[in-house]
Amino acid sequence: MRVLVTGGAGFVGSHYVRTLLAGGYPGYESAEVTVLDKLSYAGNAENIPLSHPRLRLVRGDICDAALLREVLPGHDAVVHFAAESHVDRSLDDPGVFTRTNVLGTQTLLDACLRAAVPRMVHISTDEVYGSITEGSWTERSPLEPNSPYAASKAASDLAVRAYWRTFGLNVSITRSSNTYGPHQHPEKLIPHFTTRLLDGEPVPLYGTGRNVRDWVHVDDHARAVQTVLTGGAAGEVYHVGGGNELTNLAITDRLLALCGADPALVRHVADRKGHDQRYSLDCTKIRDELGFTPRVGFDDGLAATVDWYRHHRGWWQRAQQRTRDEQEGTSA
Repeated sequence: MRVLVTGGAGFVGSHYVRTLLAGGYPGYESAEVTVLDKLSYAGNAENIPLSHPRLRLVRGDICDAALLREVLPGHDAVVHFAAESHVDRSLDDPGVFTRTNVLGTQTLLDACLRAAVPRMVHISTDEVYGSITEGSWTERSPLEPNSPYAASKAASDLAVRAYWRTFGLNVSITRSSNTYGPHQHPEKLIPHFTTRLLDGEPVPLYGTGRNVRDWVHVDDHARAVQTVLTGGAAGEVYHVGGGNELTNLAITDRLLALCGADPALVRHVADRKGHDQRYSLDCTKIRDELGFTPRVGFDDGLAATVDWYRHHRGWWQRAQQRTRDEQEGTSA
């Protein structure tokens, strides 16, 4: 069994790769893994066991059709995590998100089709649906994205559907709620607030902080992806959520307590443009059809996450430096 993981040095992708190589997924204990990652600021080679005998790292861009034609043949499955994923960055430079998330996905789909890859899973997000006042989205809810990031992911989802429907590609889609856990880049909310609070620095809370998100632990997210890879149907979408709907303010309060930080460090700042008020996924389908349920309780998972950042200061300081280097145009 050979599995190619795009974006496999990123947050969720690297957790999936580490678990795969550790024999954590039944039937895949001896799988050979190829990680294809651009290794931009968010793709971190430190996240994966480079010396593992069943791991091969290929540094490259999913928009590079020639590279994909070289790498893909012989793989039994592709798990597509690679994406630009930070909403704030998409407001500053939407074109980068369109290039990677839309054109990159289409290039990968075409390459998978040409290489006759037997199976593919495309990783998406609940943000493609926009915002919901009450109730929860099902997999048949309309796509109404409100940010350039969400729009680029919605477009990539539609490309995936087209390659299934028109060309018969055996591909499924997962749409996940907000994911948290170790190895997440410190620009995202939980690690950003955690690392700053651990250093006694103020944290910026958008608006009133009443925006609601559901949270799922990275281990549950990765396990759901594997569940869909092995049991999901071609052309189908599966929601992945944790059942932990909380306001950003509630998350902040928990992080203050876990970090032993002064509440006075919270700074309310102007709200983000087009900030969605609430996300909520109905996860009945993946539970009833594939038997998946999350295992990590939120309070335990959050405490363990904060503890990981507390004891891995070097990791997140290097991640921050890579971001600064990229912004200054000095990254390797």
